[in-house]
Amino acid sequence: MSFPFYIARRYLFSKKSHNAINWISGISIIGVAVMTMALVVTLSVFNGFHDMVATFFTTLDPQLKVSPKEGKAMPCDDPLLAQMRSVKGVEGAYECVEDQALLIYGECQKVVRLRGVDENFERLTQIDSILYGDGEFRLWDEQLDIEASDDELSYTRVPCIVLGIGVAEELGTGVDFQTRIQAFTPKREGQPDLTNPAEGFITEELASSGVIFNVKQQKYDNEYGIIPIETARDIFSMQGMMTSLNIKVKDGVSTESVKKRLKEIGGDRFKVEDLYEQQEDVFRIMKVEKLMAYIFLTFILIIACFNIISSLSMLIIDKKEDAQTLRSLGADEKQIARIFLFEGRIITAIGAVAGIVLGLLLCWMQQTFGIVALGKSSGNFVVDAYPVSVHGLDIILIFLTVVAVGFLSACYPVHSLLRVRKRRISE
Repeated sequence: MSFPFYIARRYLFSKKSHNAINWISGISIIGVAVMTMALVVTLSVFNGFHDMVATFFTTLDPQLKVSPKEGKAMPCDDPLLAQMRSVKGVEGAYECVEDQALLIYGECQKVVRLRGVDENFERLTQIDSILYGDGEFRLWDEQLDIEASDDELSYTRVPCIVLGIGVAEELGTGVDFQTRIQAFTPKREGQPDLTNPAEGFITEELASSGVIFNVKQQKYDNEYGIIPIETARDIFSMQGMMTSLNIKVKDGVSTESVKKRLKEIGGDRFKVEDLYEQQEDVFRIMKVEKLMAYIFLTFILIIACFNIISSLSMLIIDKKEDAQTLRSLGADEKQIARIFLFEGRIITAIGAVAGIVLGLLLCWMQQTFGIVALGKSSGNFVVDAYPVSVHGLDIILIFLTVVAVGFLSACYPVHSLLRVRKRRISE
């Protein structure tokens, strides 16, 4: 143990001639600890919301999405896409055609995004976990053809639609509807006939699948419907095309490694996006909010560290005689200055460690018991209490930030002491 550190430790825990110094030192430790705790809890709450939102997106969004860099659609038989399907680590892929359409049910109408998917969709997603109703997920329905002859029963294959809960509510369909929904999309080719505007639209009748989905995200629940990809190609005039190839990675395989390989294959023609890149706008906003919270709390931490300056300044005045005694015993000015520097560093370190421990304890209590609720009544929100997720890198960043601010605060009164001492010696 070095001589300055030993003296600094004695000064911190021993009784001073003025009790105010002890109080200010204690307040300094408490101030640093409280702000450290606030940083830990605040950043962990932002992490909790970030992780919670990510889990919602994984229900409908693919792990990896391949789409064209230019244009809206790409050919299904592209050899590069066939290569991507066979990349090591890929469990499967399903084609997707997505665009906007007008849905009419009775007297209600709404513009929605129709997502056409193939038969692999149900196998490669967790769609069953978000379905509500007595039916089951299906893209086609076999219905009796009433126009067929009585001698022979004939069945017609009718495309089904699975609506988001918000779309179903706005259209007034309920979970299971008997009357078919009419879907309208404008024709992409030819000139519209102004005398007969209906001829300018492609129409399709969509039957009920007996279920609706509820992702608990307005983006999906209020805007989306799922239909067969063959029907989507018909109404959007995209025969032989798809807007994206959605890929699921095998369990235990790194998504990043598969994504890197897909990007190598796609080159300049295709872009490959993971879950976070698909929702880049949402996660960018959350990152900016987290950064701003970190900056604001750091400024408050700086203000709290002014107590360290006050504590050291009063300690320097209180220990003038001790400093003179140490000089007589052979200590130089740098050693004496290091005593007070160590004093400030010890205060900072104790406050930082105590704050991190308290912050982690509060996070654990919130995770376990849900102390701080989001609302007075359960069920109004996706979760009843604020979500919390502790990230190790955040804890390291917080500790380094507190230590840096505390150490810089300790430098000011010590450097002032050295300047005063040098001035007196020169005089």
